[in-house]
Amino acid sequence: MKNKKPINPFHSQTVEEVLHKLSSNINGISEEDARIILEKFGFNEIPEKKAQHPVFIFLKQFKSILIYILLIAAAISFLIGHLIDVFVILAIILINAGIGFMQEYRAERSIQALKKMIVPYAKVYREGELLQVPARKLVPGDIILLEEGDRVPADARILEIKNFRTVEASLTGESFPIDKNIKALPEKTSVADCRNMVWMGTFVAGGHAKAVVCATGVGTQIGKLALDIEKIKRVKGHFEKKTDDLAIQMGVIAVIGASLIFLIGFFVRDFEFTEILLFTIASLVSGIPEGLPAVLIIVLAIGAHRMAKRNAIIRTLSATETLGVVNVILTDKTGTLTENTMNVEKIILPDENEITVSGEGWIPRGDFHQNEDIIFPLENPNLAKLLHIAAVCNNAKLMRKPDGKDTYEIIGDPTEAALIVLAEKAGLKEDVLQEKEKRIDDLPFNSELKYRASLSVIEKNNKKEIYVIGAPEEILSHSLYFLENEEHKKLDEKQRENILSQVESLTNNAMRVLALAYLEVPGDMNNLTENSINYLVFAGIVGMMDSPRPEVKEAVAKAKNAGIRVIMATGDHKGTAIAIAKETGIIGESRKTKSKYPIALTGQELSELSENDFEKTIKHVSVFARLTPNMKLRIAENLQKQGNIVAMTGDGVNDAPALKKADIGISMGIIGTDVARESSEIVLADDNFASIINAIEEGRTVFINTRQSSTFLVTTNFAEHTTLISTLLLGFPLPLLPTQILFLNVVTDTINGGALASEPSHKSVLEEPPRKKDEGILSKEIIPFVVIMACTMAVITIIVFTVLLPGGIDKARTGAFTVMAFTQLFNVLNMRSLKQSIFAIGFFSNKYIAASLTISLTLLAVVLYVPFFQKVFHFVSLSLIELLIIILLSSLVLWFGELYKFLRK
Repeated sequence: MKNKKPINPFHSQTVEEVLHKLSSNINGISEEDARIILEKFGFNEIPEKKAQHPVFIFLKQFKSILIYILLIAAAISFLIGHLIDVFVILAIILINAGIGFMQEYRAERSIQALKKMIVPYAKVYREGELLQVPARKLVPGDIILLEEGDRVPADARILEIKNFRTVEASLTGESFPIDKNIKALPEKTSVADCRNMVWMGTFVAGGHAKAVVCATGVGTQIGKLALDIEKIKRVKGHFEKKTDDLAIQMGVIAVIGASLIFLIGFFVRDFEFTEILLFTIASLVSGIPEGLPAVLIIVLAIGAHRMAKRNAIIRTLSATETLGVVNVILTDKTGTLTENTMNVEKIILPDENEITVSGEGWIPRGDFHQNEDIIFPLENPNLAKLLHIAAVCNNAKLMRKPDGKDTYEIIGDPTEAALIVLAEKAGLKEDVLQEKEKRIDDLPFNSELKYRASLSVIEKNNKKEIYVIGAPEEILSHSLYFLENEEHKKLDEKQRENILSQVESLTNNAMRVLALAYLEVPGDMNNLTENSINYLVFAGIVGMMDSPRPEVKEAVAKAKNAGIRVIMATGDHKGTAIAIAKETGIIGESRKTKSKYPIALTGQELSELSENDFEKTIKHVSVFARLTPNMKLRIAENLQKQGNIVAMTGDGVNDAPALKKADIGISMGIIGTDVARESSEIVLADDNFASIINAIEEGRTVFINTRQSSTFLVTTNFAEHTTLISTLLLGFPLPLLPTQILFLNVVTDTINGGALASEPSHKSVLEEPPRKKDEGILSKEIIPFVVIMACTMAVITIIVFTVLLPGGIDKARTGAFTVMAFTQLFNVLNMRSLKQSIFAIGFFSNKYIAASLTISLTLLAVVLYVPFFQKVFHFVSLSLIELLIIILLSSLVLWFGELYKFLRK
């Protein structure tokens, strides 16, 4: 890989200095120079590391403690001739590996997505001639032409400019189009504030410019992001660590149990070595949780399905559980907390009360409110005139998407599009107005003049008018009158001061404020000039912003109630970030007590802190603005270092490194870039922050179900071993045969363990704080329950076995098997909740549990009473009275479970 990083901070140099440094000139370099430079710097593309072969990705899926344990169990089963065990275990391992393979095969495409942001062709001046060349052949020193609608092909320093603006939201988080200029800037200026630079992958919103390429490929801002993403290595996730711990715990229980059986059988009971060894091995295999991977996959898959129904699409299954332990959400602002649109929310007419406009996104529907009453805007002549100017003095287009849904998209400047939407909310259709008015001339927005204007002729009376929209201070300075009741009245100083005070108020609330004015002109005027824009009639001001999504405030409150901290990390301005943070509830409207920490900090301010102060600041400040991608990444890393489980949300290229680094990366499905989506584990189908909170709720339920299913498996295995060991110590024959234990493990354990995965939440899990990061699936608090249930199962089994033993060993084993089966089925009801009574939940409220119990009972009846299976499993028929007594005794498991929950509560 060749080094393409720019050596000099080109934004801090004059145009002449930049051209000199790059050995270029305004007419462009020669083809020969371009060839030499290309050999030195390489192609303008992001290199992609060689993809790992799918075979190796598949083999990596077997790198798990649980899989190692199961492979050992399969090998032992094969050696002792238990082929059914072998097939069951291998099938589960292959299914598990297949799912893991699909996840990883799709996961590492972030670099490919970045490559899509490089345009295929660029307009380049070579020795004064304008050519179209492949963008990958651009080199530092090339002079490129950028026009409205273009995607920027490389990082470049602007040389010449006319009304030039770019959209950089995906790279910097800036909500509004940015006015560019050619002035040199201080060396420490951040990327977001480099007004004399353009960046690869961003868009031209208006005007045109010439620029000199100063960085290509990995030397560009996007290239640096690609390197950052590549450096972030995938580590074992939270859920994978916890399932490894669980596998070890269950494996240890199986080994200890089998060892005790062998020691007691051989040394205490004097069984033949071969006989007790084979039985010990069989019990070891039975005790190893071969059904655990299947149960875990079912738990995660059901969780993923539930999340998808709530608009959170899971790309990595294990993310469903990790969400449940998240205690910090690091969220982008633009497009996540806000709608990523411009909405006019306030209108102020001279000498009138403020008008509020409702609506969402680009949808051209909404109400106009004044003095808390709904008004009809076109009935107010002053408001109607302002709306007319908004619709006509405009080059943007609003189009309904052809997807059959109520969704719209825009062409052109988002600020102008917001004015089109405002006019349409009032019933003024742009196409209808264009039929009644003919635009003669247009003066595009100029960053120096700070306004745009259009000259139109109204066909009805052949009257000509100039419409002007721009910065309030500039429009006021050119205005002599204001409109009141369709009359022109002279603006005095007091009114000017009042208007500027209202502008300041709106600006302080993070709004972009524009003023609108007009002027009747003579019929012979056909051209617009700067001198035309004088003696205007001031129509009013509008305040627009990228509004918070309506559901966000409630979602933030839910998160806080659930013990989850919400931090805003945006590339936008500090004032805008604070305003949105207050409106969404991330920070309070005001602080009750003074704090030594500021309410918000910029990336530049953070970079000036020592490491110790940085860490303390991250703990106490929840709003960060003007962040670079590297600073977002540093914040995420620091939060993890503090012991937090971090969910990072974002939609832009600038979010990709932090998305990949976070414990859970959450990207936007609608407005999100491919880069962000490919760097994340979860994609929000509706781009709604509220969906994250819903997903966390489901994640907590996934953990509860994982714990309940695993506890169920542990309890049954522990009960089986306790029974076998106890009968050996008491001097009785073995109460269960290996085939009978296998049946119990497959039919009553795995089937019902999988059904437990479907259990819904029985109360608001968001009312509890997040569990601790280090808390295992099998925690200390459930040990008493496991011991009580396992001992109850063992005691009842041994009692029935000893009572029936005089009737023959097969009869006794049939009774013991039946007790063990029914106690496990009753325990399924216990395990639907470790806290709530089954009588409160409802016996039949989970149809999957009802179905699994029905299947288990049916199969149980088949092996107990069908002659063929009786012979296979060495069973004899039990009388109806015997069966009813066994069921009644087995139900003690349920009653003891209820008593335990009652006393624990």
